[in-house]
Amino acid sequence: MPLKHPAAKQPRVTEISVDPLYDLGGESIPRHRLGPHEIPAGVAYETIHDELMLDGNARMNLATFVTTWMEPEAERLLRESFDKNMIDKDEYPQTAEIEMRCVNILADLWNAPDQATATGCSTTGSSEAAMLGGLALKRRWQHRRRAEGRATDKPNLVMGINVQVCWEKFANYWDVEMRLVPMEGGRLHLGAAEAVALCDENTIGVVAILGSTFDGSYEPVADICAALDAYQERTGIDVPVHVDGASGGFVAPFLDPDLAWDFRQPRVASINVSGHKYGLVYPGVGWVVWRDASCLPEDLIFWVNYLGNDMPTFALNFSRPGGQVVAQYYNFLRLGFEGFRKVQQYSRDVATRLADTIAGLGPFELLTRGNELPVFAFVLRPEIENFTVFDVSAALRERGWLLPAYTFPKNRDDIVALRVVVKRGFSHDMADLLVADIERELPRLQAQAAPARRGEAHSSFHH
Repeated sequence: MPLKHPAAKQPRVTEISVDPLYDLGGESIPRHRLGPHEIPAGVAYETIHDELMLDGNARMNLATFVTTWMEPEAERLLRESFDKNMIDKDEYPQTAEIEMRCVNILADLWNAPDQATATGCSTTGSSEAAMLGGLALKRRWQHRRRAEGRATDKPNLVMGINVQVCWEKFANYWDVEMRLVPMEGGRLHLGAAEAVALCDENTIGVVAILGSTFDGSYEPVADICAALDAYQERTGIDVPVHVDGASGGFVAPFLDPDLAWDFRQPRVASINVSGHKYGLVYPGVGWVVWRDASCLPEDLIFWVNYLGNDMPTFALNFSRPGGQVVAQYYNFLRLGFEGFRKVQQYSRDVATRLADTIAGLGPFELLTRGNELPVFAFVLRPEIENFTVFDVSAALRERGWLLPAYTFPKNRDDIVALRVVVKRGFSHDMADLLVADIERELPRLQAQAAPARRGEAHSSFHH
C-alpha cells in the first residue's frame, strides 16, 4: 500500500471536472486511474498547476532547511542537465568531471590532508551521504575486529538524541545499535563526556552534528575528539568521528574559520553535507568526503561495467539527474569563498536581528539566536497559559507563513518551541513582514481564554 502520513487524509474526489472551455466533450479527468484518452498538454498542465497552488509559497516556509531560491542562470543550467544521468559517466564525462571538482573543492574547504586525491562522491542528499559515512565506519570496524579474531555481531553508534531521522534509518537498516545521549538541563545536544560514556569496543564511531535541527546549535566536535583521544589512551580503543555537517558544513568554513570541527581534527574520518541546504542548490544533492582513501574500505566500492565503461560506484541510488551537481558547481564558480561568506553572513545577520526582535515582543524567550547556524528556536514565557506555540504557528499559517511548532525529545520534552530557519532568499524585509504578522496576531491570541491547540497533534512538523 502507498505510504501516507496519517494527518494527510483528504476527501477522495475521484474525478476532476474540467472547464467546458477546454472542450473535452464533457469528459472529466480521473484522479486515481489512467483516463481512457489523451488530453491536451495545456489542460494537463493547468490541472496540476492549479492543484499545486494549495502547497503555498515555499519562500515563506520557515521550517525547511532546503533551498527555495536560486539565480536564473543556475535554473537554466538545471534545465539543460535534467536529461543527463549522473551514473552514465562514460557518456557524460564532463558532468562526472564536475562532480569530482566539487569533491576536491569540499575536501579543500574542510582541510583534508590531500585535497588533490580527495575521496568522496555526490549523493541525492545528506541522508544518503550520512548512510554511506555510517557504512564505511561499520565496515572498517568489522575488518579490524576480524583481524583481531573478535566478534562483529554487536556494532553500536553513539550520537545525540537530536540527530536527524536518517541516522535512525541507518541503524535500523544496517543492524547497528543506536546509543543515544539524551538532552539534560541546559545541554540540548551531544556532550563530549556523555558521548565517551557510551563508547566501548563495539562502537563503530561517534556522530557529531554541526548544526542541530532542533535549535541550530553546533555540537562541540573538537571537545568530542579530545575526549575520545583520552579514552583511547586509557583503554586502547580507537573510536573515529563522523561529522554530520548537513547544514553547518556550508556555514562554519565561511563564518567560523577558527572552529576546528573538520579534518583538522585527526579523529574525524568523514563528513557529510547537504548541497540543497546551505549549499544553496535546489533539492536534491548531498556530498560525503572521507579524510583519505584508507577511511573508505575498498570492498564497499563496486566496479560496474556499464555502457562500455568499467567504473567505481559507492551509492545507495543508481540513476539520478546531473542537474543538481552542475548547479552546485555553478555556486562554487559564481560565489567563490567571499561570495559564500557574504551569503551566509547575511543569513546570520537576518537570523540574529529577527531573533532579538521576536524576543523583544514580550511573550517569547530565545533558546538560541541564530549565531551559529542562521537558525533559532524560541518558546513562550512560563507565565503564558492562554495560548500555545501551536496556536502561534496556526495563526501565522493563516498569513502564509510555515513556522513549525514542536516538542523537544525525551528528558527535555517539557520544551515546546517554535523555530525559524533563515536561508538565501529570506531578507531583512521578509523578516520585518514576519514580525508585523506576529504583532498583528498577538492581540487575538492574548485575548483567548484558553489554548485552542495543545501538543504535537496540532503540528505537521517532524524532525
